[in-house]
Amino acid sequence: MSTIRNVTAAGLAALAASTFAIPASADSVLATEGEMVVTLLGTGTPAPLLDRFGYATLVSAGGQLLLFDVGRGAVQRLWQVGVLPGDVDEVFLTHYHSDHLISLPDLWLTSWLVPYGANAEPFKITGPEGVTELTDGLTSAFAADIQIRIEDQNLPAAGAEWDVTEFTEDGVVYDENGIVVTAFTVNHGEKIKPAVGYKIEYGDHVVVLSGDTKKEDAVIQAATGADLLVHQVAMAAEAIASNPPIVAIMGHHTTPVEAGEVFSEAAPGLAVYSHIVRLGPPNAPDISLEALVEQTRQTYDGPLEVGADLMTITIGDEVTVGTADTR
Repeated sequence: MSTIRNVTAAGLAALAASTFAIPASADSVLATEGEMVVTLLGTGTPAPLLDRFGYATLVSAGGQLLLFDVGRGAVQRLWQVGVLPGDVDEVFLTHYHSDHLISLPDLWLTSWLVPYGANAEPFKITGPEGVTELTDGLTSAFAADIQIRIEDQNLPAAGAEWDVTEFTEDGVVYDENGIVVTAFTVNHGEKIKPAVGYKIEYGDHVVVLSGDTKKEDAVIQAATGADLLVHQVAMAAEAIASNPPIVAIMGHHTTPVEAGEVFSEAAPGLAVYSHIVRLGPPNAPDISLEALVEQTRQTYDGPLEVGADLMTITIGDEVTVGTADTR
């Protein structure tokens, strides 16, 4: 399947007769031959911030577009960088917290519509145990909408179906067009299971996404010598650090000092923060990103970037950081 697929002839006709705008070129987020491009579509948390949408990471390699988690605003971010919802070849979920999948129904159903994808094949999704239950539930929840669009717009029923890969053990979960994706279990807390990270390999290039986790040896093992490690991080202001809800949240995540230890042991070519949790008292300024970096530097002195929405990391002969072109 090509990275940016053409809509059907009927879709083009409908598009020509409509006033819908198609996003600008996606060139800045598409890998050229032999490269990987990682785009941080969303680097945030459940907080409804406009500058940090929900966690979602797009990986381009081998003519494929793979999306890891689908946090709030993922479809809008795809549109910003010139990618139609239907151009995503497969979605991978790390776990089942709402902020990592709240835009899944948006992506699934919008990719079915003309001119946003006109998908006529089932939507491909991979995740740990529970993804079948999730997709069955979404099908039930949107049954009326699906039936109406089939009857009213003559959309193909298969385009609103799912092609699910559900796994219960660590290992390779995707192997196509030279891209190999391996899932590995992480520790997001005793009550938050399953939870996984992903290692994405293409040629000699390796990208690791930690998923949501406490400091975890499996991340270090997967990321040792990788070109890129995208890792989550969490901080809490001292004034609220002892509050029970804050204690619980911090118990599910990696602190900057701990993340620095992970980076030092794994020694990736570049470490990047995403899913950046900064917990402070109501009406107080956010914990600064400078403080985040300062704490990380207590245990790590290597290459580090604090991720931002629409940041791109291109992995070729060298690793370069930029910002996606937007419409």
